[in-house]
Amino acid sequence: MLASAADIALRGRNFLRVSDLSPLEIGMVLAVASHLKGGRGADQLPLLRGRTLGMLFEKPSLRTRVSFEVAMTQLGGHAMIAQGQDFLVGSRETPEDAARVLSRYVDAIVVRTHAHEPLERFAAAATVPVINGLSQTAHPCQALADLITVKERFGTLTGLRLAYLGDARNNVAASLAEAAMMCGISVTFGCPPSHRPSEAFLAHVQRLGKPHGATVRAFTSAVRAARDVDVVYTDVWTSMGEEHLAERNVAALLPYSVTPELMAAAAKHALFMHCLPAHRGEEVSAAVIDGKQSVVFDQAENRLHAQKALLVALLTDLRGIPV
Repeated sequence: MLASAADIALRGRNFLRVSDLSPLEIGMVLAVASHLKGGRGADQLPLLRGRTLGMLFEKPSLRTRVSFEVAMTQLGGHAMIAQGQDFLVGSRETPEDAARVLSRYVDAIVVRTHAHEPLERFAAAATVPVINGLSQTAHPCQALADLITVKERFGTLTGLRLAYLGDARNNVAASLAEAAMMCGISVTFGCPPSHRPSEAFLAHVQRLGKPHGATVRAFTSAVRAARDVDVVYTDVWTSMGEEHLAERNVAALLPYSVTPELMAAAAKHALFMHCLPAHRGEEVSAAVIDGKQSVVFDQAENRLHAQKALLVALLTDLRGIPV
């Protein structure tokens, strides 16, 4: 059973990595998301009425931007965005100066950026909650939506097995592994040595998972990584800003493409997940992503509910919300 909201209040906190939260706190956010998803929209309008969310985007965005904007609207608040040349962390001005100024204008800030270290400096100087909308190191909001999606399908998280195939060093893989292990989901990576997580990272997530009985392993065989798992997950092979590596990545990662044959190695009930955007014919075949096992659009929808829950948790005392 979850503790009361008062016992695990998140109000005023930053959310830069999944591991910034405890497993209990992750559980609370998931419970709030479930409550909001199943509730009446009119009942949610007062929750953030009069609040403003600042969104600072150095990178292009579709799901992150729209889901946060819609979340604030449905919660009765307002969102504004600065992007491109309007906001460059550490270029036009120091992260600290930008954070101190913007903290006087808005109630919370979402930052979608490149390097993670300037984001940490920005968050340390801000006096309002700062949320990582994506950095080179982490994509924690995506991981929350992924957990919601898995729990909706299986009714639980503990004891499940998830395989991540492809570039196992990227931000999505890192945040997903942290989230999964903290909730009792064991993780296997299927990747070539060139795209394998570092030993330090594997040790880090193993420590996170140990109290919950979760384990992590990395295999060079895609089939071995996917064998009998409950969830098969992949992402694009080349992240934003690394387009010059695309040809190299395709050559290295082609054996890890999620095809119907690879899905057959997983459990019969296995889900296919992808954070989108997807490149059909590269990291996943059209038959898989558009097939019956795919829940990619449920994931995309759950970005909205995860972000609503996170905003309410960081900006209020959760009065009136059962968690």
